[in-house]
Amino acid sequence: MIRSLQRRFVIAAMIAITGLILLLLGAINAANLVLISQRVDRTLELLCDTVGDTGSPPPMPKPAPDGRPFPFGAHNNHKDDYNAFISSNFFVVRFGADRELIFVDVSRLYAISENEALELASEVLNRGGRRGEYGQFRYLIKDVPMHDTVAVFLDTSGESGSFWRVLLLSAGIGLAGWGLMLAFVVLLSKRAIRPIAENIQRQKQFVTNAGHEIKTPLAIIQSNTEAMELYNGENKWSRNIKEQTSRLSGLVKDLLLLARMDEGTVQAEPRDFSLSELFESSLDGFSQPIDDKSIKINRNIPGGITIHADRKQTRQLISILLDNAVKYTDDGGEITVALEKTESRVILRLQNTCTALPDMPPDKLFDRFYRADTARTQKSGGYGIGLAVARSLAEANRAVISAKYTMPNEVCFTVKFRH
Repeated sequence: MIRSLQRRFVIAAMIAITGLILLLLGAINAANLVLISQRVDRTLELLCDTVGDTGSPPPMPKPAPDGRPFPFGAHNNHKDDYNAFISSNFFVVRFGADRELIFVDVSRLYAISENEALELASEVLNRGGRRGEYGQFRYLIKDVPMHDTVAVFLDTSGESGSFWRVLLLSAGIGLAGWGLMLAFVVLLSKRAIRPIAENIQRQKQFVTNAGHEIKTPLAIIQSNTEAMELYNGENKWSRNIKEQTSRLSGLVKDLLLLARMDEGTVQAEPRDFSLSELFESSLDGFSQPIDDKSIKINRNIPGGITIHADRKQTRQLISILLDNAVKYTDDGGEITVALEKTESRVILRLQNTCTALPDMPPDKLFDRFYRADTARTQKSGGYGIGLAVARSLAEANRAVISAKYTMPNEVCFTVKFRH
């Protein structure tokens, strides 16, 4: 229980930390991508404006004698534009009004020929649209004075490389931070859950001690009642005392079993055995109460199905489910029992009809002291803890138990064992 609580604490903390790291890394890289995209778009606008203003291929700018950093066009006073122009790799294709070629300039990009540049520009013109991406290039198409069309293609491989470097670096830092936080959370988890663990331990110890203390008075009450019956004979009061004493003894026994299983002192001793034979023999043991309520039994228990589990605990699990089904099946109702073997599981199903389905979710049936029908439970001798014991027995044998409601008024319990 303590280890399970510690594991859940670590998982919950790491889920929160993982979400925070992913949010921060996502925000950083998204902002980086937006900034890179804006810078590329600004550079494209600059290049198109420069070509449009000069009416000729953009020259390689040089610092002017008077110190102005950008000696041509409308951007005389923008040093950043000058730096962007100098560091950019691009080519320009200019078309006339009827898309006749005026010039192709690839002087700033040596990895592509004039013919390749012309083919690429013609293809993006046929696509339509004024801006977009083509391979490693981002392009912008603008109409300039004299009815010309200018297509500028900017090589963005450097920007892409920068983006991926930032992404990989941030991912590495985030992964390292995640690992450090995992170690930190694991180290602190014991201290964080210590108060809860101590409280749970005290509760378990209380149940164990109280159970042992109650067993002795119950045994004395039972023996004294039997002794009085020897002298005075049996009467309704003595019968009630014995019934309630027996009921309370069963409750204490199950509470002690749950406490021991929570503490881990009750360990399963798995071995291979025939679940088919065990199910059949357990069902035969309930023949008398089944006949008393005229319940119809539908069996589908193939022979030869074996599992690897604790035989004694599995028998107790099946007995609890059968006892629950018999108690809550209406007179003249039906109980269906079935075994099924799949590639990885052995599935046990036990389904019974009832007067009305509980108005709570099926999972609530496994809660301790939960009662779907208080009056009927008291009448049938139950005390709302049997299914909780069944779930603990299933978990101890690495099985999964579940319940569901089927119409019109049927409850189906399923236990999935491993081979």
